[in-house]
Amino acid sequence: MLYTVRELTQYIKHRLQDDPSLCEVSVRGEISNFTHHTSGHMYFTLKDEHSQLNCVMFRGANAKLAFKPGTGLKVVCSGDISVYEKRGVYQLTVWDIQPDGVGALYQAFEQLKAQLSERGFFDPARKRPLPMFPKTIGIVTSRTGAVLHDILNVIRRRFPAVRIILAQTRVQGEGAAAEIAGAIEQMNTLSRTDPIDVLIVARGGGSIEELWQFNELRVAEAVFDSEIPIVSAVGHETDVTICDFVADLRAPTPSAAAEIVVPDREQLRQQIAGHKIRLDHAIRRTVEMSRDRLARAERGVVHPRDRINQLRQYIDELTRQMHTTVTHRLQLRRKDLSMLGATLHALSPLNHLQRGYSIVLRMPDRAVVNTIDAVSAGSDLQILVTDGKIGCRVREIKEGWDHE
Repeated sequence: MLYTVRELTQYIKHRLQDDPSLCEVSVRGEISNFTHHTSGHMYFTLKDEHSQLNCVMFRGANAKLAFKPGTGLKVVCSGDISVYEKRGVYQLTVWDIQPDGVGALYQAFEQLKAQLSERGFFDPARKRPLPMFPKTIGIVTSRTGAVLHDILNVIRRRFPAVRIILAQTRVQGEGAAAEIAGAIEQMNTLSRTDPIDVLIVARGGGSIEELWQFNELRVAEAVFDSEIPIVSAVGHETDVTICDFVADLRAPTPSAAAEIVVPDREQLRQQIAGHKIRLDHAIRRTVEMSRDRLARAERGVVHPRDRINQLRQYIDELTRQMHTTVTHRLQLRRKDLSMLGATLHALSPLNHLQRGYSIVLRMPDRAVVNTIDAVSAGSDLQILVTDGKIGCRVREIKEGWDHE
């Protein structure tokens, strides 16, 4: 049998698309060659270690995605097998994408978030302010890694006089959530005899699996029950955990948490220097004012008669000022009234009548006629002129001006 290329391609297309086993399929693989076209459609290749599959996800479908796909992401794509006739290649038309292995974690995250929200764990009213000048700061994190090093460097640079207590704990892996919660509880126990002003719970960035220990109920309850104000500094700025929602304050990074909990020593010095200058000026000004008052007292007390005369003269001066002010304002109001009267007269219809114009009213509703569409043949009219009214009836209507 002889086919054209198009005929053979269409035949294969129909065979593939009519096969029920190729409809509503789910395919697991890694995204590569991802392109989000200006049209809104997404084009990418789904691959594993043996094969690859062309995929397209049209704008209407990908607009509903809760996350942004990208090259290197392992996903499960759901869709139908189709054929792109122009190139004669089969492809997966995708209508849903879920992260492979992460979807269940996202679902658990949202469920726990909703549960804790109902229990009031995220209530803004229970968030406590941080102390302005902490004496002791507790840190819950791993002893190894860059996080602790970054926090200590920032604190030592900004406010080295503060005391730091570290509760060493694992921040990743099985059992880490219990260690994190235990470290928070340990800090609170210690604080009852040796007060800790603020607590930083921190770790570096990572995937949702790596940060999952901070999404555990055990950790959320420890943060919620803490008597010490807690700053959550888990992951990078784009990472969000349950610990962030429960804590009194969330910092975008561990270094930012260190900047939040302690003031800047140099800024404090500048503020103190500024306050000292203002205080010196205030003291000098107070002393000078006291000297002036003392000098006036030394010159003696003013005689009551002189004081009365001064007040009488002051009253006369106020009376003259009041009379001048009132007279001036009355003149301004008379001028404004005159101008308003002239404007009103200029706009008055009666003024137009005096200049030779007339006003045509349609009867009986007395509507002003300013277009031929307002009347018809036989309409009764009333014409107002300067010395009376003229009643008439429309005989004919013509469009345009007639100068004859």
